[in-house]
Amino acid sequence: MTYHQLKEKITTTLIWCSALITVTFLLWVVWYILSNGLAYVDWQFISGNYTTIGQNSGIFPMIVSTLYMVIISIAIAAPIGITTAIYLTEYAKIGSRLVKVIRFCTESLAGIPSIIYGLFGMTFFVITLGFGYSILSGSLTLSILILPVIIRTTEEALMAVPHTFREGSFALGASKIYTIWRLILPSALPGIVTSIILSVGRVIGESAPVFLTAGMVARLPESVMDSGRTLTVHLYKLTQELYTIHEWQQAYATATVLIVLVLLINMATKLIARRFDNAHE
Repeated sequence: MTYHQLKEKITTTLIWCSALITVTFLLWVVWYILSNGLAYVDWQFISGNYTTIGQNSGIFPMIVSTLYMVIISIAIAAPIGITTAIYLTEYAKIGSRLVKVIRFCTESLAGIPSIIYGLFGMTFFVITLGFGYSILSGSLTLSILILPVIIRTTEEALMAVPHTFREGSFALGASKIYTIWRLILPSALPGIVTSIILSVGRVIGESAPVFLTAGMVARLPESVMDSGRTLTVHLYKLTQELYTIHEWQQAYATATVLIVLVLLINMATKLIARRFDNAHE
């Protein structure tokens, strides 16, 4: 065996071991949560209301609040992030000062701790704009938080589209807008969907920015101006009150629903992307 063959074999082995370790940790976490919480999840737990008095431990208001947060945050951040990425890759001059400023701001936003976003959202949206502790305040804060993920991932997906696609389209007389809309975006759709999936996971997993802007009221929100408690914030509150076995069961059951909800949203997002991809073929 030559030196290059040995080097390639060692590299391949390390790559496979790294992938196996990653998958093992994921399966271990999922199995641990499901094995401890699945037995306590039933229809009454999912569809019931939550009160600190008695045995009412349902999480339906938290599920609705979480879905509100996800839908509104993505609806605000996705168009802004995708159009910004399109500008950076298709319109802006490479190496220009404006591009450097935008990318510097994007990288800076990605490195800011989430609690800082929460403090900003509480100061600006809750107090200055007068939205109060509401679903809207929390969603606006989270939309700013996920912008860097959408911009960077979408930008990389657009840059991965071969430049010959653009040249061929222009050679046939297509406009730049038509080329981007009908050719570039469909080709980059898997990467764009990846950015949305990562953003959904980030929105669902955040707690500090949420309870500083949306509050922690465990009731069904009637509008986006009402306060609400997401599943992550609810799990955080439960872990502060783990005094009895019933509260432990609630915590594990809530974590189980949280994991299943993330998996379902990811599957639905990929299904929608596949339908769009088939429609553009």
